[in-house]
Amino acid sequence: MDRVIEKNFWNRNRLLWIVGFVIVSALVWLSIKTMSGKSKLNVESDRIIVSEIKKGNFKEFIPINGVVNPIQTIYLDAIEGGRVEETYVEDGALVEKGQPLIKLSNTDLELSLSNQETSVFQLITQMQYTRNLARENTIRLESNLADIDNGLAEAKRMFQLNSKLRAEKVIPEQDFLASQNSYNYNLRRKQLIERTLKQDSITSNEQLRQMQETIKRTQLSLALMRKKAGDLIIASPVAGQLTSRNAEIGETKSGGQRLGQIDVMSGYKIKADIDEHYINRVFVGLNADFTVDNKTYALTIKKVYSQVTNGRFQVDLQFEGEAPKNIRRGQTLQTRLFLGDESQAVLLPKGGFFQQTGGNWIFKVSETGKMAYRIDIELGRQNPEYYEVLQGLNPGDKVVTSSYENYGDMQELVIKK
Repeated sequence: MDRVIEKNFWNRNRLLWIVGFVIVSALVWLSIKTMSGKSKLNVESDRIIVSEIKKGNFKEFIPINGVVNPIQTIYLDAIEGGRVEETYVEDGALVEKGQPLIKLSNTDLELSLSNQETSVFQLITQMQYTRNLARENTIRLESNLADIDNGLAEAKRMFQLNSKLRAEKVIPEQDFLASQNSYNYNLRRKQLIERTLKQDSITSNEQLRQMQETIKRTQLSLALMRKKAGDLIIASPVAGQLTSRNAEIGETKSGGQRLGQIDVMSGYKIKADIDEHYINRVFVGLNADFTVDNKTYALTIKKVYSQVTNGRFQVDLQFEGEAPKNIRRGQTLQTRLFLGDESQAVLLPKGGFFQQTGGNWIFKVSETGKMAYRIDIELGRQNPEYYEVLQGLNPGDKVVTSSYENYGDMQELVIKK
């Protein structure tokens, strides 16, 4: 009986055919891969911007908006409160130093001044009266001393005479003792009156000195009170222009309230706001410039305000040399603030490519201008016009600087005319 022999599926011929197919497929894929090269994208030449790398002077700067301000502003505040009686100058007028601007009235202050003046007058009158009393008392004491001197001289004469007569036993002992007592009494009286006169002189002088000190202090208070009364008339401390006047007749102003300001018109400065990102790189002495009517003017930072408000801080810049003649207070100027000294660098013009590459790579155009290849680069400092190239590009190279938004992961660009 015949037996059916089963054929083996994985025979030698079939295995050889499968292996050959795999090898051929691999070779075909490798060939296609080799022939295709890197991923490419066709672009129209008029749809891209090609820029040339150059070497030149580079200054790192940032654009800032500066506002023109007077070189100095003096604020006018009400030192003493009061009611506005008169305004002598209109807002915006040019004024001279010391010129009255506003007059205030303050009844309480005027009454206090009057009382102080009366007090000083009374003290001066009292001192004159006391001085007169002291003089009269001194004259009276000196008159008493003259009488005592006269009595002492007579008592001395009688004592000396009786002493001789007693020695000659001409007069009784009782008469001698009486003359001796009279002499001693007058001598004692003279000593007492002399001490009284001396003490009275010391007391009177001390009293007058104290009164003089009191009058001096009161007069100083009076002078201060008069100054406060004088401060009711607001005068211009400098020559300039009165601006922002805030006082109308009949208004009541409290002490310290702002009444206006004087702008010194001898020059201008620029006040600018800068992003706080640069606060550690901005300092006094940095240079800046701006252009008006095709002429460039130089500025220098003179003051940096350290306070940060809403993410920005302020600086004051002053003109170096001539200032434009046609600028006005409040005018805004487009200014360039230089963050470093000028130096030679390889320059890459700014463009939209940076948003997709972050400055890490760029498409470099071939010498024929028909292709652009992706290369790695390294950028350094920047200003609104250029990036500083540290590595990857040389002067004379041409690169695509327009936006790469539609290029995806393309490695090469085919530039079509």
